[in-house]
Amino acid sequence: MPEQVRFDGRVAIVTGAGAGLGRSYALLLAERGASVVVNDLGGQRDGDGKSSKAADTVVAEIRSKGGKAVPDYNSVVDGDKIVQTALENFGRIDIVINNAGKQIKLYL
Repeated sequence: MPEQVRFDGRVAIVTGAGAGLGRSYALLLAERGASVVVNDLGGQRDGDGKSSKAADTVVAEIRSKGGKAVPDYNSVVDGDKIVQTALENFGRIDIVINNAGKQIKLYL
């Protein structure tokens, strides 16, 4: 079996990490040794609203498995704030996965 790629000592920011692919990225990076900033605004699928629950849930899951993670609830529009969360908590950034996206409402 091939050796898995490891991210020990690396710091990752994953936007939109509260669910779906972003959650999967965050969990995999943490499982392989990265410290992860779990960014999620916690809005609804249409982009409205805000909640800390999604990010907090993923952070708790990572920590329960012995990983390192912190939540971040900022919008990706305020990327500098997400970067600041990483720097304040882990002192560096090595990986950024920009997974967040706001669905656009179409009125036909």
